[in-house]
Amino acid sequence: MTIVESTRPVTGGVDTHLDVHVAAALDHNGGVLGVESFATTPAGYRNLHGWLVGFGQVERVGVEGTGAYGAGLARFLQRAGVEVIEVDRPNRQERRRNGKSDELDAVEAARAALGGRCRAVAKTGDGSMEAMRALLVAKRSGRDARVRSLNQIRHLSFTAPDDLRARLQPLRTYQLAATTARLRPSGDVVSSATKLALRTLGRRVLDLDAQLAVVDDALIDLITATAPQLLALHGVGVDTAATLLVAAGDNAARIRSEASWAHLCGVAPISAGSGKTNGRVRLNTGGNRQANHVLWRIVIARMSSDPRTRAYVARRSDEGLSKREIIRVLKRYVARETYRHLPR
Repeated sequence: MTIVESTRPVTGGVDTHLDVHVAAALDHNGGVLGVESFATTPAGYRNLHGWLVGFGQVERVGVEGTGAYGAGLARFLQRAGVEVIEVDRPNRQERRRNGKSDELDAVEAARAALGGRCRAVAKTGDGSMEAMRALLVAKRSGRDARVRSLNQIRHLSFTAPDDLRARLQPLRTYQLAATTARLRPSGDVVSSATKLALRTLGRRVLDLDAQLAVVDDALIDLITATAPQLLALHGVGVDTAATLLVAAGDNAARIRSEASWAHLCGVAPISAGSGKTNGRVRLNTGGNRQANHVLWRIVIARMSSDPRTRAYVARRSDEGLSKREIIRVLKRYVARETYRHLPR
């Protein structure tokens, strides 16, 4: 007979997949208590949680892919009062030593949460920021499709029959969609087919423009209700504000300080000193790369139109800093400024 001490602390780890999650339970010393598989359904989430609780008091659970396959499980565990730690990447040294399997990945996820290798609290994904994330996915794909369609219109106009090419070539990009959407197939077989193709692409662009406008209106409403002060900052638009808010997450308390926000955005220098080179730092290539990119966009906008930023760039250039180094410093300053306007 096995006697389970219900009060001992337990750390869980989950390797997530589309159909099955593999969970592991560790004691406070890192010993493996058990490994089990569960279905990716609400009933499976309840069974997984009950299985972990059967070993003792669950302190935290490390979950891989909290923004993908593990999103539903992470929300369920958080609603159950369990601290969910986001496990961002596998332990490559352990993989080289012991190989790879779902069971080993689940154990390593638990050890990452227990040992502190991964400390980031997972997003709850149950509020305005999650709604913005879904809208941004639709907007980015729509914008990409719009650019592809316009490029195809321009390419077809280069190879179109002479009279059609002469009509379309002087047009600006923003005029192409409306003009081609009004074309009527006529003439020989090549002219008729080319006009039909151009009309199809032009109407597609106009439809995408209307869809993107609806998404933009929804994003503006969400941002205004959540963090209206972000839109008032110089260089911050709808996309940049929404991307920063999505990076912060609905449970903004997971970002405990301005320094942790800078680290999440990948603009906090990483210590790389050793021996006689103590105090040396290196560029942070981690963090949320989308948030890092929008900070870069804000800096570039301010460098061209903000008098205060232009004066700062001139002063630091005179001190010998390169443009790339100045941008890195400014990104850190912008991270500090945006942190003050995140919802708390």
